Amino acid sequence: MKIQDYLKQKKIICDGAFGTYFSDKYGAAELPERFNQTKPEWMRQIHREYLEAGAVLLRTNTFAANRMSLDCEEEGLRANIRAAWENARQAAGECGRILGEDCFLAGDIGPIPDSIGKTEEEVYNEYRLIADTLVEAGADILIFETFSQLDDILPVIRDMKQDTEHGTDLFVIVQFCVNQHGYSNAGISARRLLTEAAQSGIIDAAGFNCGVGPGHLYQILEKMELPENVYLTALPNAGYPKYMEKRKVFSNNEEYFAGKMAEIGTLNVAFLGGCCGTTPAFIQKLCVRADTAPVYTCAAPKEAAVLDRAGKECGFWQGKSPDRKLIAVELSPPLGADDGKVMEAAFSLKNKGVDVVTFPDSPSGRTRADSVLMAMKVQQETKLCVMPHVCCRDKNAIAIRSQLLGAYVNGIRNMLVITGDPVPTLMRQDVKNVFNFDAVGFMKIIRELNQEEFAAEPVVFGGALNQGRPNLDAEIRRVEKKMAQGASFFLTQPVFTKDAAERLREVKERTGARILCGVMPLVNLRNALFIKNEMAGIEVDDSIIACFDAGMTREEGETAGVEIAKKVMEMTADFADGYYFSIPFNRVYLLERILSGNNGEI
Repeated sequence: MKIQDYLKQKKIICDGAFGTYFSDKYGAAELPERFNQTKPEWMRQIHREYLEAGAVLLRTNTFAANRMSLDCEEEGLRANIRAAWENARQAAGECGRILGEDCFLAGDIGPIPDSIGKTEEEVYNEYRLIADTLVEAGADILIFETFSQLDDILPVIRDMKQDTEHGTDLFVIVQFCVNQHGYSNAGISARRLLTEAAQSGIIDAAGFNCGVGPGHLYQILEKMELPENVYLTALPNAGYPKYMEKRKVFSNNEEYFAGKMAEIGTLNVAFLGGCCGTTPAFIQKLCVRADTAPVYTCAAPKEAAVLDRAGKECGFWQGKSPDRKLIAVELSPPLGADDGKVMEAAFSLKNKGVDVVTFPDSPSGRTRADSVLMAMKVQQETKLCVMPHVCCRDKNAIAIRSQLLGAYVNGIRNMLVITGDPVPTLMRQDVKNVFNFDAVGFMKIIRELNQEEFAAEPVVFGGALNQGRPNLDAEIRRVEKKMAQGASFFLTQPVFTKDAAERLREVKERTGARILCGVMPLVNLRNALFIKNEMAGIEVDDSIIACFDAGMTREEGETAGVEIAKKVMEMTADFADGYYFSIPFNRVYLLERILSGNNGEI
């Protein structure tokens, strides 16, 4: 019997937690996955207890089975996963249960730790290795659980469905981890997570596990319009732990848990079970209380009515002639509390035809005044259109959502979203990077807020484009990902060479993105050498350095920089939608000299 056939008859009761129960039962502080080969009798005992409690679906003890968590090579990981599968399979036999008839076994896959620091290919290959090994062992059900978003695993699921010998028979479950307010660590709402899973067309069941207790999960699900073309799952924690002697301790609240799960079962949820803190006793009570009458699936969910209006109706280019180049000017917030020079520069740009003024977010990981607050002050005092840069380095998803809401209520409607420069190495003893996610994940949060909180007047947001990236195809894929999340323009690294211009031209031709080319008028030899040698991603060749010498006056140095900037604009005029001026030391008076005689006059 396939699991789909069983679901036509009954809901499926899943097992409970493996890790927390293993720790309590055997007093082991290490990952339970480390014992798959050395203590198989321990593993089988836990599986047997869940089956005897009434569970119909077992998850293999492979949640943390990856090379990073187990510190092993490929063959060691494969052997561990095969042992985990065999332990669960044998446990079912020892209980007199037959896989595919009165019980099912799912290959369990959890998030790879520190995946943000890895390439897309590395992340894909690790998940694919785990999934392939489980399928080779006999799995026709895979459960990806405790994820905060789909980005890393969707390509793997798609290829597994298409490429494996039994791909069309593979049943894939994806479970997300959300907090009591219904948001994942990536800042994405439970509603959006379920909608994306349902609309993927390749996920069979989706829902939630971990991070949230049963009472809050009921409230989250009860308020949602649940998708109907995927089976829904609910495997919450026992509740919220207390920390005693550096370990989590959950309450023995089996009756409460079972009662709340019975309520969740009335919401068309097909899979019921437990995560952290739950034990066989929890599952036994759940089996007694839950109504296991089958649920039915039908039409695909409708997409949200408001979708990506930002950039189409209210961009900073609104009302501008398409023949006129857009002009963005960057002003660096001060290093200290004196904002006099920044405000002076801002006022000098007023009524000068600048389309938007941007403010970097502590570039190079060195503290400057907050970009959002600086933008708010400039907007309030000068009435200029402003655009703070916002990065992922310093804030987690909670703080980022808070920042976005605060910026919005203070009138900020344009943002440049970037992953951000890491904290300099010498500072990392005292200052930690956050990088809860990257720029694409950040854009997802804004996109969701645009559809919900900001629907009346969405935020316009764009991304950074690094034409100096060695693999241009990878950068183009990155641009396309950002555009898919609603990015409606791109600011580039400063352009100095014909090669950089050609690479940007190719990006424009292949993606159709709105591109504002970076222009940095260098002002002296010292400035040019610093940018060449100290700023990663900016290509300054020797011909540019040769335009300066140490004996130049300030006026001569600025004149050389202005001429270089004009040549850059000529090189890119045929494809650039505008220019993004990053003028050293906020010398914005150079802008008028640069633009004189160009299409984009001040």
